[in-house]
Amino acid sequence: MEFRILGPLEAADAKGLVALGPAKQRALLAVLLLHRGEVVPSERLIEELWSGRAPATAAKSVQVYVSQLRKALGDRLVTRGGGYVLELEPGSLDLDRFQALAGEGQELLTRGDVKRAAELLGAALALWRGPPLVDLSYEPFAQPEIQRLEELRLAALEDRIEADLALGRHAQLIAELEALVRGHPLRERLRAQLMLSLYRAGRQGEALEVYRQGRESLVEELGIEPGPRLQELHRAILNQDRALDRPSPSVVRAPLASDRRAVLMGAGGVLLLAAAAAAFVVAVTGGSTSAGLAAVQRNSVAVIDPSSSTLVGQIPVGVGPAAIAAAAGTVWVSNMDDSSVSRIDAKAMRVVRTIALPRSASALAADTAGVWATGDGARVYRIARQFDAVTRTISVKGRARQFNVEPVPGAAIAAGSLWAVSGTGVVRISLRSGKPVAAF
Repeated sequence: MEFRILGPLEAADAKGLVALGPAKQRALLAVLLLHRGEVVPSERLIEELWSGRAPATAAKSVQVYVSQLRKALGDRLVTRGGGYVLELEPGSLDLDRFQALAGEGQELLTRGDVKRAAELLGAALALWRGPPLVDLSYEPFAQPEIQRLEELRLAALEDRIEADLALGRHAQLIAELEALVRGHPLRERLRAQLMLSLYRAGRQGEALEVYRQGRESLVEELGIEPGPRLQELHRAILNQDRALDRPSPSVVRAPLASDRRAVLMGAGGVLLLAAAAAAFVVAVTGGSTSAGLAAVQRNSVAVIDPSSSTLVGQIPVGVGPAAIAAAAGTVWVSNMDDSSVSRIDAKAMRVVRTIALPRSASALAADTAGVWATGDGARVYRIARQFDAVTRTISVKGRARQFNVEPVPGAAIAAGSLWAVSGTGVVRISLRSGKPVAAF
């Protein structure tokens, strides 16, 4: 079962989203998730849920909420020592996955491995579906936790931007940083990153104006001057310090040709290209090379207008995209290195959900209701668009005949069936029953 708090509170199992009950019951689950693995005494739960204004029936209500949640969550919710503990499988909470990815990304950034740092930090941020615990923001216990989680997100975002700057992506960062600085005008690191991006883009005057506005905000609202680092950056820009110049191309080494993976797919009037391990890719379409794809960032999907053969946008996805499929205005991208699938709204051209898989998928086949994912030759996963979760797992191990050929990952939908590579054979799965019906 998967639990999510980086957005509205959700729990999902193989059948889809789990009903979590009324608001107070959901709030109790949120408290246990925030203290996962710890025994939370009943008295503390009462205090957290009612903030000193508990009714006489509070203790009984907590017991009822726990009983109802246990029906939905199973034996993960345990009674122990006058309280309750929620015992989770490793990685089943999106916050834990976020912190693991962000922590590793920060460590890589410190060591100078900026390419990998940018990938992992981007994957961590992709787990966010909106403000954390947004549906419980009115609860007193949730408010300091929401602030804490937002601080973690901003710190990871600043680290990811730092890695992107080291990779010479300042031009692509300006619009994002302008919006972030407007939302967080007193956050000096974001302001410094915007100043540096503008300066490297040849917009020195605008960079100095960003500093002036920041200094004005700090003096007026807090009565303090900008910190030493921001002041030092300001002086360096005034002096046109050569140390501020964009990183040398030799620092951002081009990947080996064997590390480049690309797959093209038509969807909603555009072509989508998944750029995996490469820092840039070159696609050949209709016999001509599209030089504009050199601007595509790693671990992203490029959007190409087929009428003009021009690059019109790019969408960050997970780490190591390997396959792509589209149906009914939705584009699905499998990410090998973080075992996930990104769902893209083709009209809005943005990732609307990242779904974790038990194992990585190297092949996808989409229909109007969702997508099928496979890759290890043993299982096929069904992701329902309605629930944005794995709703079915089908074992196909040992069903296909084994031929003496190299397996080629693949999946396709035809004649009411899903046809998926299993080992070095092919399994036919009925879309109606979800069961294997033939093997080749």
